[in-house]
Amino acid sequence: MEVKVLRMNTGEEVIYTQVNETDDYVEVENALVALPNAQGQIGFSPWSYLSDEGQTIKISKDYIVYVIEAREMVVDNYKKIFSKIETPSKKLIL
Repeated sequence: MEVKVLRMNTGEEVIYTQVNETDDYVEVENALVALPNAQGQIGFSPWSYLSDEGQTIKISKDYIVYVIEAREMVVDNYKKIFSKIETPSKKLIL
């Protein structure tokens, strides 16, 4: 699962799993938009509320400012959201 973050020219930061990439677009699935809350934490919400579950979205590169690797903590949370298996956090209990 290749999890990445892209920033749209609208300012949205989207975390997603990349399906395909061409010269013109990036095709993604399980796209979530990062939303900061009043406590300074980041939450996630579906990027496209109206799309069918499991449907891919093709994003024109004309609207993408940049694509980066996500922080490990963000990737872990993202995988927990979409995993069918519950996985423990990486923190060790002493």
